[in-house]
Amino acid sequence: MSRVGGETVGMNVNFAERAHNHNWKLDPIVRSLLDTDFYKLLMLQFIWKNFPRVHVTSEVTNRTVSVRLSEEIPMAMLMDQMEHVRGLRFRRSEIIWLAGNTFYGTRTIFEPAFLEWLEKDFRLSDYTVTEQDGQVVVCFEGLWTEVTMWEVYGLALVSEMKTRAALSTLSELELDVLYARAKTKLWEKIERLRGLPEVRISEFGTRRRHSFLWQEYVVQVMRVALGASLSGTSNTFLAYKHDLEAMGTNAHELPMAMAALAKDNEQLHASQYRVLELWQKSYGGELLIMLPDTFGTTQFLEGAPDWVADWTGQRCDSKDPFVAGDEYIAWLTERGRDAKKKRLIASDGLDVEDILRLHEYFHGRIRFSAGWGTLLTNDFRGCHPRGETVLEPMSLVCKLMTVDGRPAVKLSDNARKATGPAAEIARYRRVFGSVAVEGALVVV
Repeated sequence: MSRVGGETVGMNVNFAERAHNHNWKLDPIVRSLLDTDFYKLLMLQFIWKNFPRVHVTSEVTNRTVSVRLSEEIPMAMLMDQMEHVRGLRFRRSEIIWLAGNTFYGTRTIFEPAFLEWLEKDFRLSDYTVTEQDGQVVVCFEGLWTEVTMWEVYGLALVSEMKTRAALSTLSELELDVLYARAKTKLWEKIERLRGLPEVRISEFGTRRRHSFLWQEYVVQVMRVALGASLSGTSNTFLAYKHDLEAMGTNAHELPMAMAALAKDNEQLHASQYRVLELWQKSYGGELLIMLPDTFGTTQFLEGAPDWVADWTGQRCDSKDPFVAGDEYIAWLTERGRDAKKKRLIASDGLDVEDILRLHEYFHGRIRFSAGWGTLLTNDFRGCHPRGETVLEPMSLVCKLMTVDGRPAVKLSDNARKATGPAAEIARYRRVFGSVAVEGALVVV
């Protein structure tokens, strides 16, 4: 156990001993279907309601190509983990919690019919695991309702499998040193935030975490050390287990799918607003957070109907958050909305220094909050006892590839993050009128 400010934190887990003494056949990485980002459940209900027969494919991709995953991760062990996840079912106690809990100030956010389907009929799709050019390629195919939830499970599995492979080369003493350094590094980050009680942070680190147990430790430390500054966690299981707010709204997957289903260029351009119309039929309030960068933020705001300005806020992902925030505030002002009543969420590759600078820059101008992800739950840079880099985080993503047989495309505000066939990317750029901008290097 650890103590922070006189309070006991964490579980009675010896990270080094647990990593060193593996004598069980399968140590599951994902032990509950709730061990996913909350937005996946919100999106699953949205898909179940609006697109129950749409067929999709998606794929886990490692953008950090210098890390040759197929040489580090035993594919048979990865498939064992995936089979374990596919055999899981939502527990009755979890369904009761989803039915009765208040999320974002709203009860019964999940419809009874959806929860009944989730408990009795939800299944994960088929998948394939192959090797290509030194990378593990994990593909999912099936109904959208069967594929969408694989995203976070798949990413968390690959990320922790890489962690376990690196840990297996260390002695128990070296593991002790590793985790002592990581805890010190985590505490130094949190210490810098403790002097700013107005700062608001959500833990967003499930998909590329070091491990589930480390993520749980991080969340518990933050809860005690930061108090009200920790708004909650994106991890639904940790919110359920530790009575925290479950955080998250929606992701690029929805506008990408809506765009792929468009029958012509006119429908394609309108699809980015049509998805918001459908979303607000299901959700309201703090869940009305738009993500405008799928096909370019500037063109999205320029062409947005006036009612979009009534949404609660915006999450900026691939654009420089200082630039994106200023652009959003100016757009709100032009439309006669009070930016101070709106929310701005930054979430792309943030670390403590970014959070502090963004908080200072936007404080008093808009309700700013930070989604702190990979560099919170998987920052072991400089902690390896031999000085190796094998535990540094990768930029793992899982993206839609096809929707009813049509290619799925994301343009992004950072051209390095664009996905889809080159010809389709070029067509989308013509239709949306967005300019390809080489943004920052993608680290996580």
